[in-house]
Amino acid sequence: MSASRGAGPLHRAAHGPPPRAGEEFAERAALLAGQAGVAFGWAPEAFWRATPAELMALVRAVMGEAVAPPDRETIAKLMEAYPDG
Repeated sequence: MSASRGAGPLHRAAHGPPPRAGEEFAERAALLAGQAGVAFGWAPEAFWRATPAELMALVRAVMGEAVAPPDRETIAKLMEAYPDG
């Protein structure tokens, strides 16, 4: 497995051996369940009954619409208006 997937040499050195099949899912699901509890007041049962689409709808409602990054022209205007000396 590659280091980018969290199971390479750096992961093993910091966290022990890579997770066995299913362990990574369980850990991530538990983390997500906790985050849903904090963010939305969900009890674990509500998290496990929810569909991914329902969870995503709440996340989008909280996060709002994605804002496009500024284009080169906008950045150039900002750099001209606010020079760093």
